[in-house]
Amino acid sequence: MMKLKSSLLIFVGVLLFMSSCVVLSKKKYETLLTQRDSLNVGWDEAKVKVQSLEEEKETLKADTASLNAKILGLNKQLEALNANYDALRSNSSSEINQLSGDLKKREARLQEVEEILKKRDAATNALKEKLQKALLGFQESGLTVEIKNGKVYVSLTDKLLFDTGSIVIDDKGKQALRELAKVLNTQPEINIAVEGHTDNQKVGNLGQIKDNWDLSVLRATSVVRYLTDTEKIDPVRVTATGKGQYQPIEVLNTPEARSRNRRIEIVLSPKLDELYNLIK
Repeated sequence: MMKLKSSLLIFVGVLLFMSSCVVLSKKKYETLLTQRDSLNVGWDEAKVKVQSLEEEKETLKADTASLNAKILGLNKQLEALNANYDALRSNSSSEINQLSGDLKKREARLQEVEEILKKRDAATNALKEKLQKALLGFQESGLTVEIKNGKVYVSLTDKLLFDTGSIVIDDKGKQALRELAKVLNTQPEINIAVEGHTDNQKVGNLGQIKDNWDLSVLRATSVVRYLTDTEKIDPVRVTATGKGQYQPIEVLNTPEARSRNRRIEIVLSPKLDELYNLIK
């Protein structure tokens, strides 16, 4: 732009100089006018172009300012996201550590429970073996010893303990209970539940015994009294319950099935105070 302006001034100066020095011919004069007009057109076009460039420059400046503002805003958002990420990572690390600690405590408790249950199972198996040896002579009379649900069940048929319809223990029954008590008195950590069971036949003409409920309860109570009064088992360890006819081991209604259902079950279970304390 400056070069164009300088050239125009020089050209005008030359014209003035020449006009003052010589007289131009008409042709040369017209030629000079044409050149001057051409320069004027170039000058106008240059001014328009400069104006356009100035406007483009202002637009670019405005766009640059807008982009800088956006970049600044995005940088602030990025800083906030980084801060949130750091906070979340810190919190997550803390929560993970806490969960890890809780998991270790639970695993330790689970291991303790498993150890106690192993001890229970070992004690239950040992008790079963002792009882089987002590009561070996009564198994032909219908006595059985087995483990169910972590407990030892000593089942004695009614013919081993009572006469028909009676709640008084006979001599053979007392002998069996005496051998049982010898083992139980060496196992103070064992709880004892005595359950009376009957068949499904109605009870009749038994005086104070009105039905199978009465018969099952009174027979269980007779066994408990013998174990606690005569064999000196701590009464705190013992409970007596009557189940009547409602928990049969045989569903057939045959004399043999009914005979098996008429029984006393002595349920022996290790005390689980340690386990209960862990669960609390």
